[in-house]
Order: sequence, then structure tokens, then C-alpha cells
Amino acid sequence: MLISAPNLTDFFKRSVIFLVEHDENGSIGFVLTKPLNYRVSEIIEGFPEFDAPVFIGGPVQTDLVNFIHRAGNLVEGSYEIVEGIFWGGSFESLKSLVSEEKLDPADFLFFLGYAGWSPDQLKNEIVNNSWIVTNSNKEFVFSKHPDKLWHDILKGMGGEYSLISTFPEDPSVN
Repeated sequence: MLISAPNLTDFFKRSVIFLVEHDENGSIGFVLTKPLNYRVSEIIEGFPEFDAPVFIGGPVQTDLVNFIHRAGNLVEGSYEIVEGIFWGGSFESLKSLVSEEKLDPADFLFFLGYAGWSPDQLKNEIVNNSWIVTNSNKEFVFSKHPDKLWHDILKGMGGEYSLISTFPEDPSVN
């Protein structure tokens, strides 16, 4: 997971990103801290009613919908990122399983767009202290309180990170 440093003031201000791919070709992740007031059936025409949340996944290809889930291999073509968390799969398989009520909406997160980095770009941003790196935690990925996620993760890391978690969003009002 990537936690934005408190000095980031752009799109990624106070963001937590779950990396789903990181190799010599670059990196891809989804922002877990930018929920929308929509459900997937409201943004994808013909998708059955499904009360899973939708997030702004990042500033790249915001017309593209991705999803992560805990449904294992029930969704054809899913790719396991870390133990118990899967990325994507067949939308037709997903729609069919949703229609048959075989999936729990709490096990799914949908994303419009993604966060992407070219080769070595993320490495350079980490070296320049734009990101704090920590291990993934299933509870954080599927947090019921994405608005508190940045703070909760940093506080849980302890030490200097706990102190960072108390920084005001706007230091001028401190």
C-alpha cells in the first residue's frame, strides 16, 4: 500500500493506494480514499442491482471500470493480488453471479480509473518522500470508513507515522 505524504496537495492528497501491479513495466493501483455516492449498477448500463461501493480509482482512464474483490475464483478470470484479494475478472461472469445473488457486495470495490506510474516513476517518487510504503491489510482495503483510512493506517504504524497522522490538512489553520 502507498500512503501519500502529508506534503502532497494534488489529486493524491491524503490518499491510500492499493497497488495491484508493480514490475519493470510500471505500477498500477487504486485509490481507496475517494468514494463516490454511486453504486456499480448506476454507472454501468445493464448491470444488475448490487450495493457495492464505487471509488475514483485514480486520474488515469477515468472512463474505465476495474474491481477488486474477495470472491476468489468464483469470478472467472480473476487474478489474486495478495492472499484472499483478487483483481478483475470477466464482467459477464460477474453480472451473472450478481443476478443469481451468489456474491456479497461487501466483498467488492469498483473503481473509475486507476493510478499509474511508468517504469521507475514510482521508485523516484518514493525516494523523493512523496509516498510512505506499508504492507497490505485486508481490513484496510475493504474499510467501512475510507474517509479515515489515511489517518488510521499512519496512526497504526506508530512512531513518527502516528505523529504524521495528526497533521492538519491545512497547516495555516493550526
